Amino acid sequence: VQVVESGGGLVQPGGSLRLSCVASGFTFRRYVVTWYRQGPEKARELVADLSLPDGTINYANSAKGRFTISGDNAKKTVYLQMDSLKSEDTAVYYCRLLRAGYEYWGQGTQVTVSS
Repeated sequence: VQVVESGGGLVQPGGSLRLSCVASGFTFRRYVVTWYRQGPEKARELVADLSLPDGTINYANSAKGRFTISGDNAKKTVYLQMDSLKSEDTAVYYCRLLRAGYEYWGQGTQVTVSS
């Protein structure tokens, strides 16, 4: 059972990144997958989530219109496409899988938005 995020990096304001969350050892399609982030000296916050069983998607207000969450069941991967990035998007981004009270987290991937 493993959750691995990737795709972070350094990007200029206004730029884009696509984060990936790859799961192994799961019946992937049964989970709700959530992207969280934690910025410097900030609390962890929800960014977006995707219910793989029914396709329901939710976004934080800060992500609406700029970020897109999507999933590929065959690849056991959930993506977070982030466009029009701002300095305040700088954070470690984490992926969490949740089902029936059990949750699994990845180690996080750093996103830094800076000129």
